[in-house]
Amino acid sequence: MAKDRGKYYITTPIYYPSSNLHIGHTYCTVMADAMARFKRLAGYDVMFLTGTDEHGQKIQKIADEAGLSPQAHVDKIVEGIIELWKTMEISYDDFIRTTEERHVKRVQEIFRRINAAGDIYKGAYEGWYCTPCESFWTDTQLVDGKCPDCGRPVEKAKEDAYFFRLSAYADRLLELFATNPGFLEPESRRNEMVAFINQGLEDLCISRSSFDWGIPVPGDEGQVIYVWLDALSNYITALGFPAVDGTDGEDEKYRKYWPADVHLVGKEIVRFHSIIWPAMLMSMNEPLPKQVLGHGWLLLDGGKMSKSKGNVVDPVKLIERYGVDALKYFLLREYTFGQDGLFTNEVLLNRLNADLANDLGNLLSRTTGMAEKFQGGAVYKPGTGDYGEPALDEAGSLVDSDLKSVAVSVAATVEAHMDVFAFNHALEEIWVLIRRSNKYIDETAPWALAKDPAAADRLNQVLYNLSEALRIVSILIYPFMHYSSAEIRRQLGLAGSQVAWADAQAFGICESYALTKGEALFPRIDVEAELEALEAEAAAAAAAAEAPAAEAAEAAPGKAEIEYDDFDKIDFKVGKIVEARRHPDADKLLIFQVKIGAETRQIISGVAGSFAPEDCVGRNVIVVMNLKARKLRGEESKGMLLFAEDGERLAFVTTDAPDGETVS
Repeated sequence: MAKDRGKYYITTPIYYPSSNLHIGHTYCTVMADAMARFKRLAGYDVMFLTGTDEHGQKIQKIADEAGLSPQAHVDKIVEGIIELWKTMEISYDDFIRTTEERHVKRVQEIFRRINAAGDIYKGAYEGWYCTPCESFWTDTQLVDGKCPDCGRPVEKAKEDAYFFRLSAYADRLLELFATNPGFLEPESRRNEMVAFINQGLEDLCISRSSFDWGIPVPGDEGQVIYVWLDALSNYITALGFPAVDGTDGEDEKYRKYWPADVHLVGKEIVRFHSIIWPAMLMSMNEPLPKQVLGHGWLLLDGGKMSKSKGNVVDPVKLIERYGVDALKYFLLREYTFGQDGLFTNEVLLNRLNADLANDLGNLLSRTTGMAEKFQGGAVYKPGTGDYGEPALDEAGSLVDSDLKSVAVSVAATVEAHMDVFAFNHALEEIWVLIRRSNKYIDETAPWALAKDPAAADRLNQVLYNLSEALRIVSILIYPFMHYSSAEIRRQLGLAGSQVAWADAQAFGICESYALTKGEALFPRIDVEAELEALEAEAAAAAAAAEAPAAEAAEAAPGKAEIEYDDFDKIDFKVGKIVEARRHPDADKLLIFQVKIGAETRQIISGVAGSFAPEDCVGRNVIVVMNLKARKLRGEESKGMLLFAEDGERLAFVTTDAPDGETVS
């Protein structure tokens, strides 16, 4: 069992449930999850918090437009967020929602305490308001008349409100940054915040009266507490602070875990976490978090991913295609913490092929395959069982000692990188061992040793060393890719055994292995074909997204017309489904064999949620014949079937005409 190394409290931002999350949010949460898993493995008592920020004018506006109550709207979105984190195996210890009673009553108490300290007063606010960012701005802060954070239009707002005396804490905040520079990292973010304070801090508006979707201000029901006092407080309300119920142990978690070790946030909200949040805690005389880390953005075509812009990548679709561990590995390995990174499908696929298929997957496959072929899967520690200590020449001794030296040194280096959130460097160190192990196979040539009965001891030792290296790798990658870690251990015959960080620093601790070769851990991807498939899917998704707008345009006057020749380019024919089956590697896809006159085509559609395969056979359907062929998860699709929406499900567009007939 790992030695107790104390507590570790890490948080993500609480996400705004205006719509579904994208890969940018996933990036932050994957980092926090990897750190939480690593700290647990290393012996820390970990508290990992995430959640949702559910109040505000933007939520109320979206809900009104959808004809829903704000609560019904956020409930639906939050359900999807929780399901996403479940799919990604995010190991949070608590999920806080700002609409929960435990949060609401404690935020009101925080308001009372800051007010009692003399740091809240009532006044009138007149300024520029950005609804998407939930932020007020002065004339001088606007950039080209727009929000300086998101670049979107702002609107003039004037209303009575309560204010927090943020300006009173400027000197203490500057002292914090000067005496504890590690409080905010990276350095570039810290410099930005110091410059922001030096421009002159204005008091902060902390309530609104122009909408009512929020926590009521104590004693003034016409006002709701403004988003940042509400949202930022989640880091302590989830721990039971302030105590408001008068029950024993109500704030036990607060006394145990606070102050937070790390608030992990996107760079766009660093200001709120490193200026407003510390000032609020100073007002209440409570300890400050130890560190705020502002990570960079994932960029798509040069721009920040944004739900409102629609330029987002859906993590669920990537998981369906490549697996959760592959996505986690890519996010942690490809990007440098604190810097922006460009996301492209090509970068993703090349990284997965090079590191996961060629390096890690190949090492596991070669080792287990040779162990099965040459020794029936049974590998023993030299000097035990039927295997004695082999006599080694100098070359054999050197390659063995070099592999062992690399293997036992990686854990300490990984830990040093993790302490500064350098996930990419930590993973690169692990891959040094993986590549060294692959090289060891080439150096020792087990296939040649297997041909010489006199080399049986040496063959066993080589396979044992490789098994030990893989065992160590399985521990090192556990915080980042725990599914893959478990599969490696299963193929080594270690399924169910405890994963202990200390065991990654010792070579030769297993007496024997029972290796079993399994399916490829990470199958190699045909990058060119996959890029074509992804492009086709993106085009289809874009067309589907535009369909509602097109339907609305059809009912409106002045709809743009198309030429007959445009429509005439599409070749429609009648086809008959003669066979239907599920795609072996994609839950949402059905593979159809469609007879079109004398020809039978394979066509793949993402309709498994609407049809059972056996219910599709025999239908006469409409086929788009001249659509460019593409591969979907290794299977070719040549054409497209037409469907109509039937509520939340799909229905085939069918006909009584015989297959092969032209539709015109």
